[in-house]
Amino acid sequence: MTLLQRINAPQDLHRLSEDELGRVAQEVREHIISTVGQIGGHFGANLGTCELAVALHSLMDSPRDKILWDVGHQAYPHKVLTGRRDQLATIRKYEGLAPFCSIAESEHDIMGAGHASTSIGYAVGLAQAMRTLGRPVPGNVVAVIGDGAMTGGVAFEAIHQAGGMGTPMVVVLNDNGMSIAPNVGALSRYFTRVRLNPRLWHTRENVEERLSELPGIGRRVERFGPQMKESIKAFWAPGLFWEELDWAYTGVIDGHDIRALRLALRSALAAERPVVVHIATVKGKGFAPSEQGGLEGMERWHAAKPNSIANGAPAPPPVLGRPAPPAPPPLYTTVFGNALVAECRRDPRVVAITAAMNTGTGLDILQKAMPERYFDVGIAEQQAILFACGLALEGVKPIAAIYSTFLQRAYDQIIHDVCLQKLNVVFALDRAGLVGDDGPTHHGVFDIAYMRALPNMTLMAPRDEAMLVHMLHTALTQDGPIALRYPRGEAIGVPLPSVPAAIEIGTGEILRDGDGKVAIVGYGSGVAKALEAADLLSERGLDVTVADARFAKPIDAGLMAQLAAEHELLVTVEEGVLAGGFGSAVWETLNDGATHDVQILRVGLPDRFVTHGTVALLHSEVGFTGRRIAERIEAVVSDRAIAGT
Repeated sequence: MTLLQRINAPQDLHRLSEDELGRVAQEVREHIISTVGQIGGHFGANLGTCELAVALHSLMDSPRDKILWDVGHQAYPHKVLTGRRDQLATIRKYEGLAPFCSIAESEHDIMGAGHASTSIGYAVGLAQAMRTLGRPVPGNVVAVIGDGAMTGGVAFEAIHQAGGMGTPMVVVLNDNGMSIAPNVGALSRYFTRVRLNPRLWHTRENVEERLSELPGIGRRVERFGPQMKESIKAFWAPGLFWEELDWAYTGVIDGHDIRALRLALRSALAAERPVVVHIATVKGKGFAPSEQGGLEGMERWHAAKPNSIANGAPAPPPVLGRPAPPAPPPLYTTVFGNALVAECRRDPRVVAITAAMNTGTGLDILQKAMPERYFDVGIAEQQAILFACGLALEGVKPIAAIYSTFLQRAYDQIIHDVCLQKLNVVFALDRAGLVGDDGPTHHGVFDIAYMRALPNMTLMAPRDEAMLVHMLHTALTQDGPIALRYPRGEAIGVPLPSVPAAIEIGTGEILRDGDGKVAIVGYGSGVAKALEAADLLSERGLDVTVADARFAKPIDAGLMAQLAAEHELLVTVEEGVLAGGFGSAVWETLNDGATHDVQILRVGLPDRFVTHGTVALLHSEVGFTGRRIAERIEAVVSDRAIAGT
């Protein structure tokens, strides 16, 4: 039996020696490599936090003591050590372990979050709650946050508050030089200097004492007093950023040295004040292609694909000579990226912005082709939109390419800075709809509702990749805010246009004429589901009309009125929440136009958070399939027939 097999709860680590703890960390790493390499999942960051997770749980008493893992990309070792070792193979699978920390899954998951930069804010609240409640034996609070997540503004807001209140808590800054893509900005360069220059952090402990001993200036330092000392320390000492905000700083600690980690953490936990422990780890530690592959290797192995690793190494390529499978349709993200480059070449005013998700949004294509037109602001969606506003004010045409779920973080900027001033900002919402294995923190299901309510906003969604190309071009021909949403994964497989064409704003189109009983109006990915349902209904003798709305705002009121007048049942289909969504827009439009004769059936996503799993499984669970839509239509038609007899 391995040491890891004896760890069924974090308290089992308390009785092990430091040598044994080191062995446990390595066994955790090997377990992650073998398991995630087969099933797929977040990979590189988890390999870097094995020693940290072991060190924290060996010193703390979870869940009385609170360990908060920012995002959860780095929390697999924590899951393994807190009773979920044997369930790791189910992670990100339907009805399996959640991809991120989840308070519903384990008492040791103190917070559940899949968006970055939030752990310090949670920790300040938890520590203050312990103070407020006056518990006789309060627990310790530790927030683990990566250097990439430190580019998020909410992390700095929490640091400011905790330093001002003197909140007793510890932040472990896990510095591995990268989040999902290489980190950007001045803070990243600062961490790099600190991490790579041992002369800086070795001199930190005694720099102040030695100032007076410097040849030629020592006496002057003493004469000018503390202001001179602080100025010179700021040049030499890497922790001054934190200390000026009333945090104690220790580092840089080798994040793969159990003994050094435990020593630093033990001192930090005993300090009873805000303390940051700055550690350096290797993303992909123990897996050579990531560990030794530089930034490219770390980015490639941020997540592992299923069956991508065998016997601790990348799986061999397929055997040559076998017939190659037919090429799949392109990814929507890739279509967008290529179309964006073409638009940039057509118009020198077009630029694009990402919030630390260059590959995920397809902007890596522009980054390579035209780097001067590409901007990455880090994990800072609010700044991405404010930056876009500044660009737009000077006549540039900025495209903010951000996942639907992440754009939620910039909602005030969308309202207050873009829509109120009617600025010409294009929002490209990738991952719209259910995204699959990343689950409810990443499903892009609210954007139709949260954008549709905003004055001056135009909303559109393509039914296929060709329409995406046309809509991107259309967005760049307009003035004012405009957003287009498109799903994750493979497109439909239709030919792409050689030259994009502008679409008249607020116009839909009929794709298929029926017999007058039922009309289905799809929006975005809902169009394919509508066509699938129509095919099934046709086999059963019901010939339905299918239309593509194309726009959710302004909606094609004339087309909706025509469909309502010519059909008995109008069905709306959208991959978003029903409350305030596209179907609601159709109902409101017809109601305001005094069209009351038609019955409306809205198909969309339920009023609950949808779990994780493959997109096909999730679509089946919530009834967003052609077959289920056809069944619901048949049921309504049957009920109407019975009621009419």
